[in-house]
Amino acid sequence: MSICEFSCYFVSISGRFKNYFLTMSKFQGEYESTVDSKNRFLMPAAVKKQLPESENSFTISRGAGNCLTLYPKSTWDNILNKISGLNDLDPRVVVFKRNFLRGATEVSLDAAGRLNLPASLKEYGGIDKEIIIFGVLSRFEIWDKAKYNAMFDTTSELALSENSKAILDDYKINFND
Repeated sequence: MSICEFSCYFVSISGRFKNYFLTMSKFQGEYESTVDSKNRFLMPAAVKKQLPESENSFTISRGAGNCLTLYPKSTWDNILNKISGLNDLDPRVVVFKRNFLRGATEVSLDAAGRLNLPASLKEYGGIDKEIIIFGVLSRFEIWDKAKYNAMFDTTSELALSENSKAILDDYKINFND
């Protein structure tokens, strides 16, 4: 299995990566949670600490590689503002919007700090009970724990290293600067 089959992606609408990355949140880390019989999961305290103050609303959607993406409402609103400026007369834009927005659902933390996982998205992600919430700069990815672990277990260190080098070279990123 190649690394590309499981990688989630970020799409730059404006092409101005630097400006976007300077203003977005910087989420990181791996956190475990459990989906209950009512399709709810407890948002880990360490995730909540990374959120902007009083951020309780999110958009959960389909991600690449059968993960789900979870965006704070403020971040999602910025993305929607950028997407709304695209030309709907371009058939590529229409297809992009349909795919990117497919399944996007607004959810909010309940009084107990849980989020509801819509059944259609739970099915898309192949989520059973145990999940990983993974911070990826502007968003969190939600993975079925077994699939998340398999993604890393089936990808060789060499493939990861080659992919990392290619990305850093393509975007001219040098950590030593």
